[in-house]
Amino acid sequence: MTETALSLRAEITDKRLLRSFSYIGGKWCSAASGAVIAVTDPASGDYLGEVASLSAEESRRAVDTASDAFPAWAALLPQERAALLRRWFRLMEENREDLARIMVLEQGKPISEARGEIDYAASFVEFYAEEAKRPNIEGVTSHLPDAEMELWREPVGVAALITPWNFPTAMLTRKAGAALAAGCTVVAHPSSETPFSALALAELAERAGLPPGVFNVVTGKPATVVEPWTQDARVRALSFTGSTEIGRLLYRQCADTVKVLVMELGGHAPVLVFADADLDNAVAETMKAKFATSGQDCLGANRIFVERPVYDAFCERFAAATRALSVGSGMDDPEIGPLMNGKAVEKQQAHVADALEKGARLMCGGRRHELGPLFFQPTVLADVPEDALILHEETFGPVAALVPFDTEDEAIARANATEYGLVAYLHSQDPRRIYRVSRALSFGMVAVNRTKVTGAPIPFGGMKQSGLGREGARLGMEAFTEVKYVCRDWA
Repeated sequence: MTETALSLRAEITDKRLLRSFSYIGGKWCSAASGAVIAVTDPASGDYLGEVASLSAEESRRAVDTASDAFPAWAALLPQERAALLRRWFRLMEENREDLARIMVLEQGKPISEARGEIDYAASFVEFYAEEAKRPNIEGVTSHLPDAEMELWREPVGVAALITPWNFPTAMLTRKAGAALAAGCTVVAHPSSETPFSALALAELAERAGLPPGVFNVVTGKPATVVEPWTQDARVRALSFTGSTEIGRLLYRQCADTVKVLVMELGGHAPVLVFADADLDNAVAETMKAKFATSGQDCLGANRIFVERPVYDAFCERFAAATRALSVGSGMDDPEIGPLMNGKAVEKQQAHVADALEKGARLMCGGRRHELGPLFFQPTVLADVPEDALILHEETFGPVAALVPFDTEDEAIARANATEYGLVAYLHSQDPRRIYRVSRALSFGMVAVNRTKVTGAPIPFGGMKQSGLGREGARLGMEAFTEVKYVCRDWA
């Protein structure tokens, strides 16, 4: 391990949060083969450590232990499950700084964003600690003489959770909080690029007193770990956050066992800025929508459509704000950190080159940043033509594409012209237009004159090929419960 990596790890106060083994059945497990996966700091390339790379057989063992633990966990009083989740939440709060630093080390995001993610992640555990108490038996007005009817909500069984590298803590708690509150047991697979954040949550779950087998974290190669879960009939629900391409693959693999699926897949978010918008606010909020998490966000603004009367002014202000963004290592708390891997950088380069070749105008950036191989300059492309790749593919990086439009109908049509439908951003001060356009946009979420819309109490999810189901809110528990109808005759 390099001196840099050692010094960064030294900033973690509680070293027990840095775990290198999978967590199965209340025990920390290495791979029987000794196989490991190396984890590096994207800012420096330094080796941070390694985690166990488990086999398919070892991954099945995680399902064994989750299945064995399910009856007792499901039988607990909801108040008992709630109390354990609340302890887990408090431990996340108490270890906020260490959890944030672990995230910066392996994911690279600025430390202030990492702290915000820990708060966001903990809020789901707190929210579902309360929701655990609320699924009640529902009466149904009988249509049969002398019959009483009830609807019960019961946990489905073992839930498989597959989480991405861009929000390694929040995506796990958003899924696990709902599943555990519903009475399900969990097998979770974190991204191999950011496994330490998930393992730290397992350490805190153990301290909180979650029984062995209730919450399991299995590290390793995705295909090796996850495929056995898709084929195992004991895994009754699968929740995945990641690309639409992988989502389609998991959809097919789960067909034989007819699992309940929750999928938060790709995004290709449009921003619509109308001439009547507050231009200063529109620029400021679009900056947030584009450059949060260095652009590596499924909610990231990919296509920025601006009405022609204010287009030039918007372009100039947006480009000026982009030039002012600070770039650096996450621990220095810049506005833009490194990208996750070389493929991400190559995609930025390809999208910029393609757009410029087809006639776009480069207003700033456009190249790798001198700080290192995984840094890319915050970039603004104006006058991006319709056939440019960046208007049809999720960029997932700090490259913004600006396009003028002339009519409301044109803006709506161009915004909807995608297979994705996760979130759209709308800027206008006309209440009638806000209503019309919000209704017309084919997206699961619409943010009006703001960027921040997510949180534990809201149902997060998209339309079309941006996913299935919803996470967060009371709806987030539905995938982890079955409705049982009981019709009773007392005669």
